[in-house]
Amino acid sequence: MTKISTIGVDLAKNVFQVHGIDASGAVVVRRQLKRASVEKFFAQLPPCLVGMEACGSAHHWARVIGR
Repeated sequence: MTKISTIGVDLAKNVFQVHGIDASGAVVVRRQLKRASVEKFFAQLPPCLVGMEACGSAHHWARVIGR
């Protein structure tokens, strides 16, 4: 499996969109996640840069993902 170096997260009310790329910019993962599975998904990944939109719940999800 190619190593994910950067992930972008689009936060929404029920379903989040996740887009991950490797160091060369090739798409490695593109997936929809329900709120309940976000923490489990990020727990399985190696440490990487995560970018997400600025919104009211962004600080909460940053803490959840950073665990």
